Order: sequence, then C-alpha cells, then structure tokens
Amino acid sequence: MRVAWVCSVGGSPEQDAWRQLRAWAGPAGLLADPIAHPVFGFNNPAAAAGVPEYGYELWIGVDAEHQPPEPIGVKQFEGGVYAVTSCTLGPQMPERWKALLRWVHSSQHRWRRTTHELEHLVDPLAAPEAMTVELCLPVEE
Repeated sequence: MRVAWVCSVGGSPEQDAWRQLRAWAGPAGLLADPIAHPVFGFNNPAAAAGVPEYGYELWIGVDAEHQPPEPIGVKQFEGGVYAVTSCTLGPQMPERWKALLRWVHSSQHRWRRTTHELEHLVDPLAAPEAMTVELCLPVEE
C-alpha cells in the first residue's frame, strides 16, 4: 500500500501529527473515504521510561495521483498478517493492547516484531470520544 505520512515528536505528538495530516488530506477529500484511504498511526519513536517526549507517525493510503506537499512524505508499506481488536479512542487502549498481546501469546501465532503495530482509525472524521480504533498487532505462525 502506498501511504502519505507525517511524524511529530513531543509530549502529545498524536494531535500535532493529526493536524498536519488533516490540513492536506481533509481538503483533498481523502478523509471522507476511509475505505479507499485508510488512516493508520503508531508511536515512532516509542515512548521510553523517564523521557517525556515520544513520536507519533500517521499514514493515509493514497494512489499515485495524490502527491502531498512537503513535509508530508510518501512511502510503500508491504502489509502482512495482523491480529486485530477494536475499541474506542481513549484510556482503555493500553489495556486492549495488552489483551491482544496475551491472546497472540496463547495462540499458534507469535508477534512479528519486524514491522509496526498499527492503530487503524476506522472513521477518522468521527468525534474523538466516538472514534473506533482497530489495534493491529503484526503476527506470524
């Protein structure tokens, strides 16, 4: 999948990355079609104990006709097999991630650490308190 991407680093980089992506993808009409243009996010770099800042990267699926302006980049994501669960955006997400990891450890699969864990925003235009997020953990048998 070809994706346009932004990354922000700070104390709450998700909001900054979202502002950057939305400023281009919204007017381009991409956010209105989450099936054709899915939105994914993940920590990059991940949070570290004792370090107040971390990074968050957001992707939106795009085809060749969509060329975002700088500083938004474009790259190819190869995909793979993922274990998925869903929840609403909010404080329950860390526990849902832990539950998904426990499920993977109890299954015939194992965590494939060679790629990103992803958060798929099912409807990126939903209000934050109503937004469904699919947590996607890369797995292999």
